[in-house]
Amino acid sequence: MARVVIVGAGQAGASVAMALRQEGFPGAILVLGAEPDLPYERPPLSKQYLAGELEAARLLLRPPAFWAERTIDIRTGCQVVEVDPARATVRTRTGETLAYDTLVWAAGGTPRRLPIPGGELAHVIRTRADVDRIRAALPDARRVVIAGGGWIGLEVAAVLVKRGLEVTVVEAMDRLLARVTAPPLSAFMADEHRRQGVEILLGDQIAAIEGDGRARAVVLASGARRAADLVIAGVGLVPEVGPLSAAGAACPDGVAVDAHGRTGLPRIWAAGDCARHPNPFAGGRPVRLESVQNAADMGKAVAASIVRGLAAPPYHVVPWFWSNQYDLKLQTVGLTQGADSWVVRGDPASRSWSLVHLRAGAVVALDCINAPRDYVQGRALVERGARIAPHRLADASVPLKELGDER
Repeated sequence: MARVVIVGAGQAGASVAMALRQEGFPGAILVLGAEPDLPYERPPLSKQYLAGELEAARLLLRPPAFWAERTIDIRTGCQVVEVDPARATVRTRTGETLAYDTLVWAAGGTPRRLPIPGGELAHVIRTRADVDRIRAALPDARRVVIAGGGWIGLEVAAVLVKRGLEVTVVEAMDRLLARVTAPPLSAFMADEHRRQGVEILLGDQIAAIEGDGRARAVVLASGARRAADLVIAGVGLVPEVGPLSAAGAACPDGVAVDAHGRTGLPRIWAAGDCARHPNPFAGGRPVRLESVQNAADMGKAVAASIVRGLAAPPYHVVPWFWSNQYDLKLQTVGLTQGADSWVVRGDPASRSWSLVHLRAGAVVALDCINAPRDYVQGRALVERGARIAPHRLADASVPLKELGDER
């Protein structure tokens, strides 16, 4: 009987396994996860779980019985270190060799470390164990320095400043969220965090961390020195593709796959954070997306491709993302990369507004802040690349669904 081996027990790997059964795949399914946990949700790690508002058991994607009932074998604490496409086998860190008929690489990635003196003293956030270590350090911490003003860094800042800690965010670029949004939202988020008590340092970075087994201070590139009881790095993810690259797969910032999730190696697919795929909503450019939506939807597409072959639809799904900070719910639909202009829709002072991103006059993405109606209705604009006059997009009194394209 055919066997599918899935490397990675995160959202993407779990999605592939579940979708294979939904597609009617009758063979064996083996999921190999490097962590000691069954598949669980990662988004709450930097929010409710870090805040102590969510128990570990509630992170699980499905209860243990779910996997057994569907005869999906999940092996935890099992890291794959080698792939042999010629023999159709993988080798684990413990030396075990496992055969596959089809292999799905969904290993995700590892948090980028700070390549500086004392960089090993900085905590990262990717796994439940990472956050458990941070939570264990919090009772002895008063001053926290966060490297990186992206979504992860800002979510952590929001949680920790609410706990009464002194929080400083250090961002190397000249504004927050510079890689994922436009200046109006960057400024809005900076103002909100400063209002809540977070210190934000732009155009600077941590050059060294001083300490004796734990952080005591940071030295900035600008020369300033700040006391710090806890340092957290939120500076991106390195895709986990080493074994695939060594096996001959093309891995330009993630493993390259086609619109069905197939790598250039025979009988090997990839999905999730580590897969660089063609995306029609990225202006034709291949992209690697780190999001729950991408992991789940791409996992389903890969499963369909394995079962149905080229009769399965390609992975053409509008990306979406979300973040909760303070009383703000931020929802993004579409991809902002490559946008060349934007429109502010509504009044940011109302704390319910949207930022519409355009590329060559077409709507490519929306950032919606406490504006769920815009988020839901904006998806159709992104899907069709709507062309609507900026002054009409800016009028929040008119629902987006009522806006027709310019003739």
